[in-house]
Amino acid sequence: MNIKLLKAFVMLAQKGNYREAAQAIFVTQPALTKQINLLESMLNIKLFTRGRHGATLTPSGQQLLAEAEKIVSQSEFFMQHAARVTQGIEGFIAIGFGLSTFYTAPHYIAKFRQQFPAISITLEDIPSAEQYALLTRGELQIGFVRVPPKALLDFHPLFEDRLVLVTPQDKTRGFDEWLKYLPLLRLYTGRGRGLNAQIDLFLQSNQLYVPTMQEVEDIQTILALVIAGIGVALLPQSVVHIAPPTMNIIPLSGESLSWQVGIAWNNTIGDLVRDNFIKMVTSE
Repeated sequence: MNIKLLKAFVMLAQKGNYREAAQAIFVTQPALTKQINLLESMLNIKLFTRGRHGATLTPSGQQLLAEAEKIVSQSEFFMQHAARVTQGIEGFIAIGFGLSTFYTAPHYIAKFRQQFPAISITLEDIPSAEQYALLTRGELQIGFVRVPPKALLDFHPLFEDRLVLVTPQDKTRGFDEWLKYLPLLRLYTGRGRGLNAQIDLFLQSNQLYVPTMQEVEDIQTILALVIAGIGVALLPQSVVHIAPPTMNIIPLSGESLSWQVGIAWNNTIGDLVRDNFIKMVTSE
């Protein structure tokens, strides 16, 4: 069914006059007459009677009008929706974040929602290594991650993060003393693969020996164990703001301390909503 024919039918029914209806849909009066005749021929139904006072719906035309108006309205809504999707102002975006972007990611999402309120957004805490795989498969549109392996994904840096040592409140011990005195707490490999790799690189690069390590489930547990005096931890500086004041944070020096953090995406997959998010972030 040609939607133009239904629009012609609905407009003529509303106006009741061929000249006014033709002007309303920007066609000539003979063209409107042809459209109505074609629709009647396709339906094998007489839709209008034409007299000195204009065009009047037949009983059959009256029965079909409501459904035709519904279809025309739906088609107009569809075209408007399609136009918004084409501009990337309506749609969906899935975003991942990690330890280093616990506050950064929500900041940008709040700003994006203000600019694009019709976009549906999901935000999930996912380790960087897993985000790389999801981005590659197109299951994630944006990832707030540590810099990914070269040639894997596009990346825009936001800031540089670095390791710090988090210890109980006692400030009489130095870095080396703490590593010998208490176990080094770290995340399970499945949860903190990137952070653990950075810690290992830092320890190896600076020839530091850790006699005891203990793996735990999450950062909150690490902090609780540190407060209890059960261990110490090497954590990203960007997350120490969640540490309570009873904790001691020791800045570090040496090699392999820092890494870049930013947004990553898969540029081989077209996505207008994602592109609008990238433009917003990179314009700051």
